[in-house]
Amino acid sequence: MSERLRLMAVHAHPDDESSKGAATMARYVQEGTEVLVVTMTGGERGDILNPAMERPEIRENIAEVRREEMRRAREILGVEQEFAGFVDSGLPEGDPLPPLPEGCFATLPVEEAAEPLVAAIRRFRPHVVLTYDENGGYPHPDHIMTHKVSMHAFDAAAEPDAYPEAGDPWQPLKLYYFVSFPPERFEALAEILAERGLDNPFAEWTERIRKRDRPRWEITTRVHCSEHFDTAHAALRAHATQIDPDGFWFAVPNDVVAEAWPTEDYHLVRSLVDTEVPEKDLFAGVREAMRV
Repeated sequence: MSERLRLMAVHAHPDDESSKGAATMARYVQEGTEVLVVTMTGGERGDILNPAMERPEIRENIAEVRREEMRRAREILGVEQEFAGFVDSGLPEGDPLPPLPEGCFATLPVEEAAEPLVAAIRRFRPHVVLTYDENGGYPHPDHIMTHKVSMHAFDAAAEPDAYPEAGDPWQPLKLYYFVSFPPERFEALAEILAERGLDNPFAEWTERIRKRDRPRWEITTRVHCSEHFDTAHAALRAHATQIDPDGFWFAVPNDVVAEAWPTEDYHLVRSLVDTEVPEKDLFAGVREAMRV
């Protein structure tokens, strides 16, 4: 193929790209694929989740800090990355939930919020787009809005009469949801840890996941990428405000994780090329279509 394959991952905040599909992106970058992460918000209202970073100078400059963290993470992954320019909506808490801040990403009309993503699709011309399911992966307002704008932009980018100022039309060929934390993955990991006589740091978290009322998407596509798990962890650690390096996410060595579950997983939502599931490649069908 004379034309390089192109993959776009659409995320809500800085750090999402490093916790969902990071090893997949690192694998495809190594194989010569162009990869672009579009980050819809700046993460300005995110909590500081690493106690070591809970300092006044960090809190006061959180937007700039998170941009710098994103810069380091994208360098580690080897991807291109751009911000869509919207303001983080925050995660509302309370009963009843308070209203979202005026003008934040999740309060905007979908057609308006999708325009920068349409422009990015037309400029980058991805063959494959990755995004969240209708529940956002978890019900953060920005994740749910990211789903909405991704679904809208996937079609609108190809419409000549839509967003005429956003560039020449382009139709991506496949759209996937991340299936980032399937219970089966943690069940397989629990078995391996038990066989080795090791504690399972995910036991309590896995039980909470099981109890959540959320969609269970079929895994249609398993991308083998365990050789890039270390790269994914390095990128995640770059988001120092968002991840505790001593937390349970890093408690199990990656060789053990790879033995239990060596893939990152996806659900194929739309395909404009012929493909058969289950797949092992996000570009299944795309490669063949490009050779015609």
